[in-house]
Amino acid sequence: MFYMKGVTQIALLGVFCLIAINNISAQTDRATVSNVQEEDIFYHTIERGQTVYSIAKMYDVKVGDLHRLNIGSDEGIRAGDKLKIPQKRIIKTSVSAEPDADGAYVYHTIQAGETLYGVSKQYEVNGASIVEANPGLSHNSFSIGKTIRIPAGKKQKTVEIQTGTKEIYYTVPAKETMYNISKTFKTSEKELLKLNPELSGGLHTGMTLRIPLRINEKDLPKEQEPDAREVNAMLDVRREVKHVNAAKIAVLLPYNANKSTPNQARIEYYEGMLLAVDSLRNMGYTTEMFIHDIGDDTSILQKILKTESRTLKDVNLIIGGVSNEQIKLIADFAKANKIKYVIPFTSRNDEVLNNAYIFQVNTPHNYLYANASYVGANLFGKHNIIFLNTKDKDEQTDFIKEFKQDLKERNISYNDVVYDAKNFPATIKDQLSVAKPNVIIPLSSSLEALMKMKTVLRMIAEKQPEYAITLFGYPIWQTYSKECLDDFHTLDTYIYSPFYADNMNPSVKGFYENYKNWYSKSPASTLYPKYSMLGFDTGMFFFEALQKYGANFENNLPEINYKSLQTGFNFERVNNWGGFINTNIYIIHYNKDFTITRSDFK
Repeated sequence: MFYMKGVTQIALLGVFCLIAINNISAQTDRATVSNVQEEDIFYHTIERGQTVYSIAKMYDVKVGDLHRLNIGSDEGIRAGDKLKIPQKRIIKTSVSAEPDADGAYVYHTIQAGETLYGVSKQYEVNGASIVEANPGLSHNSFSIGKTIRIPAGKKQKTVEIQTGTKEIYYTVPAKETMYNISKTFKTSEKELLKLNPELSGGLHTGMTLRIPLRINEKDLPKEQEPDAREVNAMLDVRREVKHVNAAKIAVLLPYNANKSTPNQARIEYYEGMLLAVDSLRNMGYTTEMFIHDIGDDTSILQKILKTESRTLKDVNLIIGGVSNEQIKLIADFAKANKIKYVIPFTSRNDEVLNNAYIFQVNTPHNYLYANASYVGANLFGKHNIIFLNTKDKDEQTDFIKEFKQDLKERNISYNDVVYDAKNFPATIKDQLSVAKPNVIIPLSSSLEALMKMKTVLRMIAEKQPEYAITLFGYPIWQTYSKECLDDFHTLDTYIYSPFYADNMNPSVKGFYENYKNWYSKSPASTLYPKYSMLGFDTGMFFFEALQKYGANFENNLPEINYKSLQTGFNFERVNNWGGFINTNIYIIHYNKDFTITRSDFK
C-alpha cells in the first residue's frame, strides 16, 4: 500500500514522515559525568577495522587521552592488542539516580571466570538492567576481553515533578503484567502508556517505567533478588519475536524532486526500492511506505519529525538521511522510539558506535580496508608481491598501509617499485619472479596509473608467459571497463569492492528489464554504484527480514541469506551497545578465459 502526497517529477508513491514523542517534563536528580578522570582504567581489545578515533567515540573520551595512555598509538594500532581507556567518574547526587537519556555509564572489561551475576553484584545493578544497556550481549559475547557498559545509579527512586505529583522509576521483573502493575500502584494502563510511550511495543523484563506514586512509599513492592542461575540465564534468553503483518517503512531523503535539477541518484534509489516492494508483494508480503522529500538541510526534516510523529511513530524501519546533521536527527528519533534505522549512503558517520538501532549499509573505509588487506594477504601470501608507485593522484594510502602491516605481521615479504616511464619495462622485469606468481598493486587507484603500466605488463604476460602476472586493485576500477576490460582479463586481475553487479547474470538482466518496463528508461550509466540496484537490494534485504523475523530481526541476522544483485550484506555489531555495520566485501576476478567471478568474503 502506498500513501500519496503531492505531485512530483517522479511519481513518489507516498509521502509522510515521522516522529517525535512528547516527553513529560520533569525535574529529577540525575547522575552526571565528570570530565575529571580517575586513575582507574579499563582495557579495550582492538578489533579489525577499529581506529583510535572510532574507539574514542565509542567510549566518549578524547583521542588525545588515548594517545597519552597508550604510547605509540598515534602511529597506529593493531587488531588483538589492548588499549587503556580512562574510566569516567560518575558523580551521584544525594538521591541515587537513573542514567541520563544519553547514558551515564561505567565500562567493564570481562575477566576470566566472571559471570553476569558476579558483575551485577559488583556494581550493585541488576542483571536485567545490564542486559538492557547492552543489546548485543549474549552468552557468546559475554567473553574474556569484551567490554560491557554498566548503567550508573539504582534501579528505583522517588522524584517529584513540577505539578507536585510524586512518581517512581520501577524496573519490570520477570513475568510482570500491565494489569498487575496498575493494580499494585493504583493507576491505569492508559496512564502508564502516557508516561511510558515505549510500552506501545509491549512490556518487557528489565524495562524501567515511570509510575505515579499513589501509595505510601513504605508499601512499595519489595523486589525479590534473583539468584545467580536466573541472572546468568538472561544471556541465553532469545528475545521475543515481534511479528509484523505489514512492514511499515519510512524513507526520508532529499530528492529535490520539485527543483529544476532533482537528485538523480536518490530518485533511482527510491525507484529501485519500489521494485523490491513489488517483488515482495508477488511473494505474498505487504509493505506500506511513507516517503518524504526532506531537503538538503535540517529545517524540513525537523518539521516532519514534529508534525508527522503520530503517523511515523508506528513504522518498523526508517531509511534515509544524507548529511551528518540529518542522520543525527533521525538516529536520535529512532533511538527514542526504538525503531530500526538504515543509513543508506554515507560511510563517514559515527552514530552507529553508540546507537543500537542503526544499520549502516555503506562500509566505513577503515573496515573496508582492513577486510580487503586481510583477504589480499590470504590470496597473495605465496606470490611475489610488488607495490608500484606511479606518482599519480588518488593514492590509496590508508589501504596500502593496512595491507603492508598485514603482510609484515605474517612475515610475508614484498617489494616497492617507483615508476619511471623510460626504464619501466626493464625495472619491472627485474622485479618479476619465474619461481612463483607475481602480483602487482599500484598505490594509486586512478585510470592514469593503470594506463601507465598496463601495456608493458600485458606485453610481458603475452610474450613471456613464464612470468605469471596478476593485478590487484580497487573498487573504482569497475568504471574503467571501456578502457581496460581486455587488459583486466589478460592480466588475471582481482579487485576488492563492497559492490559489484554482473551484467550477464540472469537476475541482473531481469532487474534492468523490469526497471525499464516500470519507468520507461534505463538506470543512469554515469552513476556508480547503480543506485537503483542499491535501493532494490536494500529493500529486499530489510523488508523481507521484517516479514520473516519481525521487528527485532537483528536476532536472526545469520539466517538471512538474500542473494544480492550488487551490494552484499553482512551486518556485525560494533560493540555490545552499538549498532550494526555492513562488513561484506567482494573479490571480483577477471579470469583469463574472459569470464568474471564474484566471491563473498565475510
